[in-house]
Amino acid sequence: MSGSQMVKPGGGLGYAHVRGKWGWFVALGVVLLLLGVLALGDVAAVTLISTMFIGAMLLVGGVFQALHAFMVKTWSGFLMNILGGIAYAVGGLLIMDEPVQGAVAITLFLIAALLIGGVLRIVVAVRHREMDGWRLMVLSGLISIVIGVLLYASMPWSGLWVLGTLIGVELVVQGMTWMMFGMALRRMRL
Repeated sequence: MSGSQMVKPGGGLGYAHVRGKWGWFVALGVVLLLLGVLALGDVAAVTLISTMFIGAMLLVGGVFQALHAFMVKTWSGFLMNILGGIAYAVGGLLIMDEPVQGAVAITLFLIAALLIGGVLRIVVAVRHREMDGWRLMVLSGLISIVIGVLLYASMPWSGLWVLGTLIGVELVVQGMTWMMFGMALRRMRL
């Protein structure tokens, strides 16, 4: 290891090798923050663009999976491989053909994940009541369930804004995080 990458007592790498580049972290944060604000400015457009992108990726993935099936057709998994590829490609085409319905379908999957994840967290928390913080895990599960129920209750309209809102919020949070990290690097004494 070079001298600037000496392992610190806490087990992590030192920051000397990136401290001088703090501005790049701040710049990344600013760009992501601006993109997030733009995304939040028109969440419906971001939702539809994201849905089209997901559909395109499913189509490309399905085509490559089907091609792969023919490249290894002597393999015992040929039928499952070709059926999976066709399903991906058809799903991708359907999503791209009807991005609004695709966004609604993706939102339904998100709702299912929120509900299932919330219930599972509550079950785990109740089973481990002897642990500190189990009530916070129950609260977390309840919040996921409430969000899932509220999104479902506002269907199909929530399908038009949920994905774009999540992407926008994610970009804003990531931007703020990288900006704060860069500023912390700048203030750090080595």
